[in-house]
Amino acid sequence: MMNVRNRARPMLRALFFASALAMTAAAGAAAAEPATAAAPFVSDRLSVEVVGQGSDVILIPGLASSREVWRATADRLKANHRVHLVQLSGFAGQAWTHGDGAFVQPEVAELARYIRQSGLVRPAVIGHSMGGLSGLMLAQQHPELVGRLMTVDSLPFYSALFGPTATAETARPFADQAAAQILGADATAYRAQQTAAAQGLSRDPAEQARIVDWSMASDRHAVAAAIRDVMTTDARPGLAAMTTPVTALYAADADGGAPAAVADAMWTREYSTLPGATLTRVDGSRHFIMADQPRRFAEAVDRFLAD
Repeated sequence: MMNVRNRARPMLRALFFASALAMTAAAGAAAAEPATAAAPFVSDRLSVEVVGQGSDVILIPGLASSREVWRATADRLKANHRVHLVQLSGFAGQAWTHGDGAFVQPEVAELARYIRQSGLVRPAVIGHSMGGLSGLMLAQQHPELVGRLMTVDSLPFYSALFGPTATAETARPFADQAAAQILGADATAYRAQQTAAAQGLSRDPAEQARIVDWSMASDRHAVAAAIRDVMTTDARPGLAAMTTPVTALYAADADGGAPAAVADAMWTREYSTLPGATLTRVDGSRHFIMADQPRRFAEAVDRFLAD
């Protein structure tokens, strides 16, 4: 019996050694294989272009706008930040497949899905106009996903522009009328409308031309659905419970835009229930602050990201 055991020991050692070699080789082969790439984000509501390296910043454009509204900002930030440029479907030549259905809430849900699927950890979010409203809704509904938020010339309730007593219900007939006008105008009339509107949105003629081009390239059903949602979505009831730090950048322009006193009163009133909100006025600017006052806008973004 002892002889059998003695003869078995060298065999067992050989088997153990061979097994160890096999395990080491398998581990080496596994290490040599590239890591499986994350599945690409696919959505019929939005697409995202990513540039740069560093802490994450998501940029959301506004109604009928292209992600190109953020290009100068992204080019400046990408040395130290990973910038996620959102393009909303239906705008600026992007396909739209949802007819006259809801726009804003499904887009907010897809932004949340993008953050989760991409593994982003509490990114900074900057949204212009409707993009700012989307950012507020995202932070209210998914506070764990947003590290900080900047709204750019964006109110929590757009229809407050009609007066302090406006509500989502009283705004609904006007929203339906605005949507009907968008859908009913012929191409010539629609371009004239957009050209006139652009003059009130930016002081810069080149930016005005871009705004008109983006509007004309947008799917009108998408624009109508979006304006209907924006005019009847009131994010003010959720402000008091928000814990996400918010900076609200807003424009004032004594020459063709909102007078400073009017803008101050509006933004102070509409953000009054948001704890710790930072309100920053940018003079000499209309709605597209990033185009009208690029240096001051860049400084405001840098302060926001540094806080």
